[in-house]
Amino acid sequence: MQRRNFIKGAGAAAVGAAAFPAPAISQGKREWKMATTWPKNFPGLGTGAQRIADAITEMSDGRLTVKLYAAGELIPAFEVFDAVRAGNVEMGHDAPLYWLAKAKACAFFCAVPGGLAPHEQYGWIHYGGGQALWDELYGQFGLRAFVAGNTGPNWGGWFKKEINSLNDIQGIKFRMSGLGGEVMNRMGVVAVNMPGGEIMQSLQSGVLDGAEWVNPWNDLAFGFHKVAKYYYGPGVHEPGSSQALTVNLEAYESLPKDLQAIVRFAAEQENTRMHAEMTAGNVPSLAALRKHGVEVRSFPEDVYKRLLDISAEVVAEVGAEDALSTRIYESWSTFRKGVVDLAPYSEMGYMRMRGLTA
Repeated sequence: MQRRNFIKGAGAAAVGAAAFPAPAISQGKREWKMATTWPKNFPGLGTGAQRIADAITEMSDGRLTVKLYAAGELIPAFEVFDAVRAGNVEMGHDAPLYWLAKAKACAFFCAVPGGLAPHEQYGWIHYGGGQALWDELYGQFGLRAFVAGNTGPNWGGWFKKEINSLNDIQGIKFRMSGLGGEVMNRMGVVAVNMPGGEIMQSLQSGVLDGAEWVNPWNDLAFGFHKVAKYYYGPGVHEPGSSQALTVNLEAYESLPKDLQAIVRFAAEQENTRMHAEMTAGNVPSLAALRKHGVEVRSFPEDVYKRLLDISAEVVAEVGAEDALSTRIYESWSTFRKGVVDLAPYSEMGYMRMRGLTA
């Protein structure tokens, strides 16, 4: 009798408990972690990643809360891809060209040497078939990625000596990531890949003779002008570097449709915000660098020609890696041919004319 009364009482208690508010976790609220490849609150890249985390949290009214961990806080910068893939964190904010060891075709969804300008990159991914190919590539790793920022064209980098010819770059140790590093290697440079947070110390210690990072705003923040006097631009290795919000596919598909849409929208919104912020930040930063005595230069014509010739070879080789890489390369190449034909009569043409009265 006591046992029957206990079971009966337990059943009544369970019914009563159901009338009370359920714990937050069972109300559909989720807490996700985002790891980035950037230093904490780094201008544009770090702050942009934080805006994405905050936007998802706000737009979902707290149903999906995202906590950001900068490079090294939870995961080293170059381990973000594997951490998201393994589900140790649900998402990461990164540059896809960091993951060439996983698949060289990743570079097409960030930037390739001699490739697409920022607005052209948006056009290919959103309306030229790029996103579907990206889904297919990353799906092999259990991931989904969305464009989530663009730094604009990267500068050519910092050098401790003048570059007056191809001979001046032979044998120098130079930080450059992605396919641009392979291009530099073929030009006789010793290309070194390392996270941004390690570059300054390597320049100071002599491990590096020069380095490329992003642009005046970001480079000023790291203080490269304190150890290198010559700053070259434009670069051709990353003409419009798209950043990615990389998400664990299983985690993403477990979200309700409205939360999936919020994740996508937060990434897409940052795509425009970051590019605009970078442009605005570069203007006073370039002026500040000149006040610090930095010599702003462009590479000699023979260096640019060699860079672009080798770039075309390297990118074509990536496109021949496997069947999927070939389809990505062909889609990208077709789109590139179209925008190259268009450019003299649109943005590029206007900017050349504008320069006549600058």
